[in-house]
Amino acid sequence: MNLPDTETLRTMAEAALRACGARDEHPSADGTLLARTPITGGVLCRLTPSTPAQVADAITDAHDGFLQWRTVPAPQRGALIRRLGELLTEHKSDLATLVTLEAGKITSEALGEVQEMIDICEFAVGLSRQLYGRTMASERPGHRLMETWHPLGVVAVISAFNFPVAVWSWNTAVALVCGDTVVWKPSELTPLTAIACDALLRRAAEDVGAPSGVHRLVLGAGPVGEQLVDDPRIALVSATGSVRMGREVGPRVAQRFGRCLLELGGNNAAVVAPSADLDLAVRGIVFSAAGTAGQRCTSLRRLIVHSSIADETVERVASAYRQLRVGNPLEADTLVGPLIRERSWEAMTAALDKAGADGGTLVCGGERVESGGGHYVSPRWSGCRRRPRWCARRPSPPSSTCSPTRPSTRRSRCTTMCRRAFRRRSSPWTSARQSVSSRRTAPIAGSPT
Repeated sequence: MNLPDTETLRTMAEAALRACGARDEHPSADGTLLARTPITGGVLCRLTPSTPAQVADAITDAHDGFLQWRTVPAPQRGALIRRLGELLTEHKSDLATLVTLEAGKITSEALGEVQEMIDICEFAVGLSRQLYGRTMASERPGHRLMETWHPLGVVAVISAFNFPVAVWSWNTAVALVCGDTVVWKPSELTPLTAIACDALLRRAAEDVGAPSGVHRLVLGAGPVGEQLVDDPRIALVSATGSVRMGREVGPRVAQRFGRCLLELGGNNAAVVAPSADLDLAVRGIVFSAAGTAGQRCTSLRRLIVHSSIADETVERVASAYRQLRVGNPLEADTLVGPLIRERSWEAMTAALDKAGADGGTLVCGGERVESGGGHYVSPRWSGCRRRPRWCARRPSPPSSTCSPTRPSTRRSRCTTMCRRAFRRRSSPWTSARQSVSSRRTAPIAGSPT
């Protein structure tokens, strides 16, 4: 595998940060927050995590900024997001480079993530002129009832490594046009992308004359997020992470009567019916399961296939998997990059052992690809002839399982097996609309009818 050295990657990161206008306030020679690259496992930069006092100051600044920002007309607030979208377009390649360096995404996925940021800015700008309220009749003569939406306050955004910039933009663009201010704690695994985004938003605010307190960035691990969760000045906590994290965050915010938006892990299934277009289905299955090295919350984990086409489907998927090039995400022909860290590799190894002990069979993949630094692994498929207990838990990436099934009753039991632990997300592949509508599930992918 041909990988660049860490010094080369460090130079690329510094150049991208400078291009985005990032200041030198975060890097520190003796910092304890290490910005690593999964490409080689090396350290790109040492940063100083935010102290409790700095987090409190950031919340204070955002709260003070909110008191001013909420009085600004919504179309004027939209001007800030319009300018941010312009800057994101201008620095699309710089941000994509940082996403690849810190999260290990292949270049096309990194560029696609930044494009999502640009798209949500366009949406939010339109929303800034559509914050409608209803007018209702009143029983009192000469009166009318009018509905008016008011900003919430300070919004805390806690994002994960697998979408280091897109999730922030989804929350921030909409929050700002609605009159809220934002305090952002990114994943401690991807701080450099956050620094670059904060610099671009700060520049946009200066260009349009927005208050400086509309956005604050805090860096660090769990304790920083906990401080945001517990602070009563935070009106809404939008957190992306594991189900375990959601179970901890939800009650703590509810205890102080705050609000939550929780985007948590998934154990997503695809159901392949006999009528499915297998050429189309296999392309969707492989992209869903292997994209971002299987580290998305929306990655495909379980494949439930009708027994009449199970062998053919598994063979086609396995054949496609064997053609996936694993390697340097900066190279154009790479399709699968590295895992984010060693812990991910260890979790996958443990999942392999559990699957084998519970009757699962390895169809393909799961081998570590020697790189001399990062953690690269070929995506894995396992097969099972029954519903093993390990399918009820979210498999470790990049791994998925396939189980054959027969009538719709068995399929229904398989699909609903994980409802208690995970929100149901299923992707039916069929050319028969009636079979989809009978399951009361809207298709998110399928064959044309």
